[in-house]
Amino acid sequence: MRDAEAARLESGTSYAEIGRRLRLAPSQVRAILRDQSPELTIVRAAQVLEAVGLELSARAFPSGARVRDAGQVALLGRLRNRVHPALGWSFEVPVVGLAVPGVIDRRAWDAGIDGTGVRVRIDAETHVGDTQAVLRRVSLKQRDGEERCVILLLSETKHHRLLLEEAVTLRAGFPVAQRAALAALKAGRSPEGNALVLL
Repeated sequence: MRDAEAARLESGTSYAEIGRRLRLAPSQVRAILRDQSPELTIVRAAQVLEAVGLELSARAFPSGARVRDAGQVALLGRLRNRVHPALGWSFEVPVVGLAVPGVIDRRAWDAGIDGTGVRVRIDAETHVGDTQAVLRRVSLKQRDGEERCVILLLSETKHHRLLLEEAVTLRAGFPVAQRAALAALKAGRSPEGNALVLL
């Protein structure tokens, strides 16, 4: 709530004014804005932020061991079987990029392929519903992790084939052809760009 306290000071709003608006004692408002209110609810936090002209925004990140379904494990296995044995393979590769003080980035790629001159990050999807959400998520991870090469790996299903016929924006974000990407990985080389692969 430090941002809220800064906004309060900048606007010249008193604890009493905020308290009147939210039906709180000034001491309660002060405790909330100074991170000294251990029983603060998300609803109350949103109300206090709104009172000082801010809006609450939340994001969810994976934490701990991710539960994969059998379909995703099989999908990643199909790609792994096509990668040259000299290349390393890792699961749950953290997004590592520009560090922001006080912020822990819990995002991860489903897998990573690494070797001499090769660094590929993989997001695997067994069923895509919202192509824009997938593209946005992958693009943000690629940007924040400063990755040069990302593979969006999809299960080869009728649903995904039809989806890709219509999803021009999604295909544009992955310009390397599937055949070229798979041939490069089989030879132990980088695809040198983003690829969308159906297996």
